[in-house]
Amino acid sequence: MKLKYPINAHKGLTGLVVLLGMWYFDNFSWEAWVYLALHGSYGVLWLLKDRLFPDRQWEQDVSLAYGIFVFVFLGLYWVGPYWLLSQRLTVSLPILALAISLNIIGVFLHFASDAQKYFTRKYRTGLIDEGFFRLNRNPNYLGEMLIYGSFAMATGHYVPWLILAFIWSGLFLPNMWKKDKSLSRYPEWRTYQKNSWLFLPKLF
Repeated sequence: MKLKYPINAHKGLTGLVVLLGMWYFDNFSWEAWVYLALHGSYGVLWLLKDRLFPDRQWEQDVSLAYGIFVFVFLGLYWVGPYWLLSQRLTVSLPILALAISLNIIGVFLHFASDAQKYFTRKYRTGLIDEGFFRLNRNPNYLGEMLIYGSFAMATGHYVPWLILAFIWSGLFLPNMWKKDKSLSRYPEWRTYQKNSWLFLPKLF
């Protein structure tokens, strides 16, 4: 199977899983509804992105066993809503407002930068050092971190943050370093590296 199949299945099922959790735990609080709106809509957007500008790294073929492992591993992202719903956690309005704001910014960075990368590579090869990538070498990773950080913030529990720290340090950061190593083959790399940061925009 293609690697994108278990990933898309997980993203697409998230809204349904959260809704079923709300029913099972009889938790229809405003925190639960807001979480459903944030994480559920992200799953829909991910599937839409895969149709309009798919990421080439998810097109690789993997074994069925590996696909099942990926789906189960991504299930870690469902721990947050489980805690929120089962423990009936409450989140203050200012924190929830901040989570919504970070989610909106993250969605913009993640999807818009992925679209730029997809359509740029469709017409030319080489280093992408303009637009979203001018000051930040990984705006898509930054966007995704803001998105999932907003989900963790909306749960009101520390466990999702521990899971994110594990994933970000064990997966995201090594991938960003690997990308830097790959980009270093281009002659304009040193100038680009000097003018940009790894995943935060170099504003000064």
